[in-house]
Amino acid sequence: MIVVLAGGVGAARFLQGLVQVVPPQEITVVINTADDCEVHGLYVCPDIDSVLYHLSGLADEARGWGVRDDTFHALGMLARYGAETWFQLGDRDLATHLLRTRLLREGQPLSQVTDTLRRALGVASRLLPMTDARVATEIDTPAGWLPFQVYFVQRRAADAVRGVRFRGIEEARPAPGVLDALAAADGIVLAPSNPVVSLGPILAVPGVRAALRAAAAPVVGISPIVGGAPIKGPADRMLRGLGYAVSPAGVAGLFADLLDAFVLDRVDAATAPEVEAVGVRPVVAETIMRGPAEKAALARVVLEALAEARRR
Repeated sequence: MIVVLAGGVGAARFLQGLVQVVPPQEITVVINTADDCEVHGLYVCPDIDSVLYHLSGLADEARGWGVRDDTFHALGMLARYGAETWFQLGDRDLATHLLRTRLLREGQPLSQVTDTLRRALGVASRLLPMTDARVATEIDTPAGWLPFQVYFVQRRAADAVRGVRFRGIEEARPAPGVLDALAAADGIVLAPSNPVVSLGPILAVPGVRAALRAAAAPVVGISPIVGGAPIKGPADRMLRGLGYAVSPAGVAGLFADLLDAFVLDRVDAATAPEVEAVGVRPVVAETIMRGPAEKAALARVVLEALAEARRR
């Protein structure tokens, strides 16, 4: 079994490659939920939905979020009523949030709701939210502490980042199955996700980081930084604002106590010694996932890195 810690579009695209080379039912995905939010009274889980839509073939690959060929008539009507519409929800996307919100209000935990959704969409891999508790990422900026979606979507990540916190994380517990999956894994992957606000919250859930340290399986990470910048999102501004290097070595250093190997792009091959200097074996490969072939090729590189770590 392969366990992937995931958040954001980069993780979803990597998973599209992984299911090409590993039987999907042998993959468990632990997904960030700290950027979940309520929109128009509906409970939205952006990272869970990104994985759901990408693995079910519904994702809008060009935008990187939402459902392909969706319409926005409901949003347009909300705008006529004077409601804020900066967080865009498509008409078919709304069905996911409507059902999730109803099931949560009926008392089902998020892990059970997520399993219902993934089965309905024909996703064979096991999808686990990092926790059933409510955790919220907040960003410290010159304008004050902002909810993550306000910072990222409404304000387009334009504010300088001075700090990050995960409200409610101290009381959170790993969702059912998370710790068992890590203990039973043959390999664990840190997806090419924002290290601060996608992987950071998962590892901050009490017990998760310790479980990774104790796991018998090797752990391989993939750099979300290529050529000094993220492929998508504000990871560079966050890393820089928090005092970390915007480089593969900077990211590897955050997870050095967990990693056996770290995959970085060929563009950054010259920085491999810096990754090695933080105590992690570098693996240089093509990490840009332009299409299905590149996604599968990166997955094979990661599987080989896991196999090499087992041989050591």
